Amino acid sequence: IGLSSVRIEEIQLHTEEGPVIWVSGADLMDGTPILDIKPYLPYTDAHPDATGGFTQSYTDYHLEVIFPPDLLEQVPPDLRPALTGVLAQDPRPSYQEDPDRVYGMEFAGYEVKFTVSEKVLHVKSVEKCTG
Repeated sequence: IGLSSVRIEEIQLHTEEGPVIWVSGADLMDGTPILDIKPYLPYTDAHPDATGGFTQSYTDYHLEVIFPPDLLEQVPPDLRPALTGVLAQDPRPSYQEDPDRVYGMEFAGYEVKFTVSEKVLHVKSVEKCTG
């Protein structure tokens, strides 16, 4: 469940589905249900002095990805750029810094295992998920 400030664009009271409220500015996928709507209260909802806190230091953070050609060939060509992009964003838990640990993640039906040391991610294996 997320929380967003949105703009009400239109209200349709009499539709087949019942009343429909059209909003813009939401950070969610089309068709995601909105569970509750509250009024905007400028004295509590506005955050003009807000900053990104600890996240501001991560604006340009990325890892160099070393993906051996024989492993990359196991991934369909149309998925390769997206997978490499996800890996460059460092999919490890933020508290993990062990250079000897082998991490794993699922991506588009593939299990990808990798290590990270000094801002370099090394892909160790790629296997198609079963089941």
